[in-house]
Amino acid sequence: MTKSILLVGVGGQGTITAAKLLTIGLMEAGYDIKMGEIHGMSQRGGSVSSQVRYGDCVDSPVIEKGSADIIVSFEKMEALRWLEYLKKDGVVVTTETQINPMPVLSGKADYAEDIIEYMKTKADVTAFDAEAKAEELGNVKVMNVIMLGALVKRMGLTDIDWNDIIAKNVKAKFVDLNKTAFEIGLGM
Repeated sequence: MTKSILLVGVGGQGTITAAKLLTIGLMEAGYDIKMGEIHGMSQRGGSVSSQVRYGDCVDSPVIEKGSADIIVSFEKMEALRWLEYLKKDGVVVTTETQINPMPVLSGKADYAEDIIEYMKTKADVTAFDAEAKAEELGNVKVMNVIMLGALVKRMGLTDIDWNDIIAKNVKAKFVDLNKTAFEIGLGM
């Protein structure tokens, strides 16, 4: 059986790095994997998405609307934006982080209120403030690894040696920090 994970966020949040770490872990666990990414205007704070599909035999990285098992979101509006891709019995793992898009910053639109409460009426949602957790560690850039830990917990893939994967794929001076971030995510 193939599982589909959609990772979404805003440029600069480490969405693609988290997807790559996830993909490496799934490969090491023996799964067939396909991964696709859409960068969009990622360097300018635009939407970023990575599609990861894994199982015994995966033909395509493309996740169709209504077929994602899990959406992991690095910004709550992005979770809402991609919600139509989630299966009826799907799971959303999201941070409570709010990054105002340009229409909100320019005063042409309002940021939607009660996003997480609305999503809870549509899906099984795990929501927490990953950005605040990362700030407590002294580096907001590890928010992506905190989210990866929460995702791994929801996926039931804690038996993979994630510490080894982090050690081999993160700059040496940030390995311990990222291992700690991952453990925090597992606790969410």
